[in-house]
Amino acid sequence: MKKIIAWIIIILSLITLAITLILKLKEGNNSNLTKVTVGEVTHSIFYAPQYVALSKGYFEEEGLDVEIITIPGADKVTAAVLSGDVQIGFCGSEATIYVYNGGEKDYIKTFAGLTNKDGSFLVGRTKQENFKIEDLKGKHVIAGRVGGMPVMNFEWALRKNNINPNKDLNTDTSIEFASMQGAFISGIGDYVSLFEPNASNIEQEGLGYVVASIGEMAGNIPYTAYNAKKSYIEENKDIIEKFTKAIAKGLKYVDENKPEVIAKDILEYFPDTTLTTVTNAVKRYKEIDAWYKTPEISEQDFDRIQDIMIDSGTLNEKVDYKELVDTRFFTR
Repeated sequence: MKKIIAWIIIILSLITLAITLILKLKEGNNSNLTKVTVGEVTHSIFYAPQYVALSKGYFEEEGLDVEIITIPGADKVTAAVLSGDVQIGFCGSEATIYVYNGGEKDYIKTFAGLTNKDGSFLVGRTKQENFKIEDLKGKHVIAGRVGGMPVMNFEWALRKNNINPNKDLNTDTSIEFASMQGAFISGIGDYVSLFEPNASNIEQEGLGYVVASIGEMAGNIPYTAYNAKKSYIEENKDIIEKFTKAIAKGLKYVDENKPEVIAKDILEYFPDTTLTTVTNAVKRYKEIDAWYKTPEISEQDFDRIQDIMIDSGTLNEKVDYKELVDTRFFTR
């Protein structure tokens, strides 16, 4: 009996020693990487190329240890970037324009794009196989925060179809982005604008149905992009370049692989979501061509987002593309 106990102790000691060595080795590997914290505006399958870059080790290949934290709201993301709480922000390009026009000396600049259209889907309470945007007349739509890209893009799509968002329907901008799904489930509104996996989750629970893609209705814009303070970019060109290369690899991988493959790669970042749900969400985004092929943001796309802002009344005049978009890292 004593011999058995002795052997058990020896085996447990060896296991403990092995675990310690593995952890120290991992710690040693990470110490060779440059730590970068990214603040993302929301956690969504819409950002699949970013999570692919994490899961496939593309950031590590470039010598970066990237941590991504969710900071709901583009205004809060930019505040975190400006304060130095995060080095890189990931949100709508409109945020850089607001900061610049606010007179910030060390303003933030966009250096890489990820999504090239709105990733939200319009969810209604009933199935509508032949939905038309005109069906929204007289309805109550939970659309997002005033000044945010989801609302402005939605209203742009309405105006393109000669629908007045202030007169022809109730465009509800009183509900915070993170609370929109809960508000709809509680019975507020006829429609709600939701990203994935929230839209699919509501469908699976039988509480609503996706009737249209707002991105398809509104057209291409640099909807979500990476930004950093002007000073940080200048002082850390190598980090920005390496980060952009990793994102480029993620975009390429997503473009070349099927939804089923991509879903398995990023499932670990959505632990409360089933593989089927993630697969369906990726498929939806691929169907609407939601992602850039490379991180490059064209002047035309940036110009269009400013057209939308002017149309919404949140911008008086356009800002020069070269002032807010750093193109040096697009083709490297």
